[in-house]
Amino acid sequence: MTVENIHKIQFGSATIEYRLEFQDRKNLTIKVYPDCIVKIIAPYDTAVEKITQHIKKKAPWIIKQQREFLSYHPYTPERIYVNGETHLYLGRQYKLRVEIGNRNEVKLFRGHITVLYKEENNVKDILDKWYREKAFVHFEEVLSKVYPLFKKYKINKPELHIRSMEKRWGSCTPNGKVILNPELIKAPKGSIEYVVVHELCHLVHHNHTKAFYDLQEFMMPDWKKWKEKLEHSLV
Repeated sequence: MTVENIHKIQFGSATIEYRLEFQDRKNLTIKVYPDCIVKIIAPYDTAVEKITQHIKKKAPWIIKQQREFLSYHPYTPERIYVNGETHLYLGRQYKLRVEIGNRNEVKLFRGHITVLYKEENNVKDILDKWYREKAFVHFEEVLSKVYPLFKKYKINKPELHIRSMEKRWGSCTPNGKVILNPELIKAPKGSIEYVVVHELCHLVHHNHTKAFYDLQEFMMPDWKKWKEKLEHSLV
């Protein structure tokens, strides 16, 4: 049986909201999830003062983890799909050109993304389908390029899946699937490679530990540069 309550604590200018759960266990632990939810799991009868002290002690780490997850959340400005509007592809801006045609088609040429559409079709749906198709091809190429670096860690080449996610660029599952957000195809090539490396590192080290970051640094020494570009490219 577990008992859970939501609490808040102030640490400097930051407010940490956390879920406090009591269980039949020996140790007090803190978990930070990808959606930035903080969960404290404590033994029954743990004093509130002890829990508060522990959270304050770990507050810098908690805030760092939340910022890490937030920086990994995609943000794409709302588009209305009209002529002259800018759209991204592999980190470059293209002007949208919309034309009625005999078939649905997307062309990339001289700084323009041209969408040909039948009158009854939706331009957004056509462009989204094109992005998804390009994403799968490009992501597969990046995965095939990067995976050989990880062979010595005895992980199988993961299955690649494309799935829209509101709060993540990518994720991986315990059984070896790598899931990437199709919106990532709008980011620079180096940033895409960074996300793929990030997820493969998670197949070796599941949490954001020192060992995880050491491996990521080894596999991609300039990962911080591409992470920063990813954070700003789609804003």
